[in-house]
Amino acid sequence: MTSETLRNPHTDQLLTPDNSALIIIDYQPLQVSSIRSMSRDELVFNITSVAKAAVNYNLPIIHSTVNVGTGRNKPPIQQLQDVLGHLPTYDRTSINSWEDTEFKQAVKALGRRKLIMTALWTEACLTFPVLDAIQEGYEVYVPIDAVGGTSPAAHEAALRRIEQAGAKLISRVQMYCELQRDWAREASIPGFMGVFENFDGFNVEKAV
Repeated sequence: MTSETLRNPHTDQLLTPDNSALIIIDYQPLQVSSIRSMSRDELVFNITSVAKAAVNYNLPIIHSTVNVGTGRNKPPIQQLQDVLGHLPTYDRTSINSWEDTEFKQAVKALGRRKLIMTALWTEACLTFPVLDAIQEGYEVYVPIDAVGGTSPAAHEAALRRIEQAGAKLISRVQMYCELQRDWAREASIPGFMGVFENFDGFNVEKAV
């Protein structure tokens, strides 16, 4: 029952709280309402869970919106604001966030080479920055149950495209487990227990 000596958290091939960052793009009411690749309630639950995990493990977070400043779009959904409201948002007009100077500079300033990237829609606001980030040498991880497209076909085609380009497809549960890695890391266990929650109301405390 002895764990290995802790690997170097900066060079570990797996995700760690010290080598990765979370990118959240365009989870705004209009975009959420247009999702057809999965249940919108489940999508909102899952992206909120991903955000909570990032906060629990102290990951740097870049949160971006589109067209709030122009008045064409609304701020992020309240569920994300409740978790990330203490952080700035990088508002853009570009569909591809990687083509926004302020956003791109913020990502590069983090100094993290592993990017956990989420966005709506899969086929545009996720695919474009994923492809550009990979081209610039980043490792990109996409929690596929926390992103969505305007149709199942559009979503699946986009996931195939980014995977072929080198993106690593994961789930929100895999993200939690990869960041936690060892039950001996007790400080983050209370936040980790959120992995057992589900949008349909499952509660781990009632199940045991």
